[in-house]
Amino acid sequence: MKIIVDAFGGDNAPLSVLEGASLAVKEYGVEVLLSGDEAKIKECATENNISLEGMEILQADDIMDMHDDPTEIIKSKKGTSMAVGLKALADGEGDAFVSAGSTGALVVGGSLIVKRIKGVKRVALASFIPGKNGNYLMLDIGANADCRPEMLYQFGIMGSVYMEKVDGRKNPTVGLLNIGTEDTKGSELYKESYALLKDAPVNFIGNVESREIPKGEVDVVVTDGFTGNIALKLIEGVSLTMFSMIKNVLYKNLKTKIAALMIKKGLYEIKAKSDYTEIGGAPLLGTRKPVFKAHGSSNGKAIKNAIGKAAAFAGNGVIEKISGSLAE
Repeated sequence: MKIIVDAFGGDNAPLSVLEGASLAVKEYGVEVLLSGDEAKIKECATENNISLEGMEILQADDIMDMHDDPTEIIKSKKGTSMAVGLKALADGEGDAFVSAGSTGALVVGGSLIVKRIKGVKRVALASFIPGKNGNYLMLDIGANADCRPEMLYQFGIMGSVYMEKVDGRKNPTVGLLNIGTEDTKGSELYKESYALLKDAPVNFIGNVESREIPKGEVDVVVTDGFTGNIALKLIEGVSLTMFSMIKNVLYKNLKTKIAALMIKKGLYEIKAKSDYTEIGGAPLLGTRKPVFKAHGSSNGKAIKNAIGKAAAFAGNGVIEKISGSLAE
């Protein structure tokens, strides 16, 4: 299994990427093809005593900046580490691609360089989110601000297949994020999407309200990219704020500090569930070959886990199952 990794994608590149790639080679036994400036990669590896064993380098002379217009990846930015890596994936030089770079550019590159699965209207960015009863998958979380009903229908199918094949959940439940549970709730987009999903080859349980999704009782939450991005950032913000408020209470005085020591282990367990470095990254579902988006501020651990998820994606027949399910 060979995973192509954008060596210059993300806030901490190339150091965190090299650290993560080195860990992934050792832990998962994968080969890594790094796309980026060879001289800079080797210099960084030498300075930080990182072994490049199990890794090859694919020369790329430019970097896709977060402020660049995403469409430039197929125009003036064809020589960037992201574009070169995606082209290598499309040409069969690797089994999957991982980048912590620009989300917009990755969506454009995934759609137009790697290309979409036949019949897929739009690719969707999916994210694992921690819930009370286990992680759930939400899509789309930002690739498509404007959607049509058939797109949400396909998101439901793609998300269901991913959860079954990669996360190992049998007959995963699929819910449509809405303002109420009745099938008459929401805008025309959601009413029509409900009607389509009701007859889709998935375990559709109907509409689900936003206050219910953090419980993790629905395996796949389907929504448009605009709503999904707002929901994701709200969940992240509330989580961080709650931990901060709890910390302030526990460190208020001597008594609360003693109490904090008694429940410290439990608090760390909760915090670990919310740690994005454990999740690794988000799959871009709908492309012909696996494309993974790691968090922009990923450290070595996050990159390692993103590579591991990408390898699992590539090795479990997700693309073929999505294609077959859509054909049904």
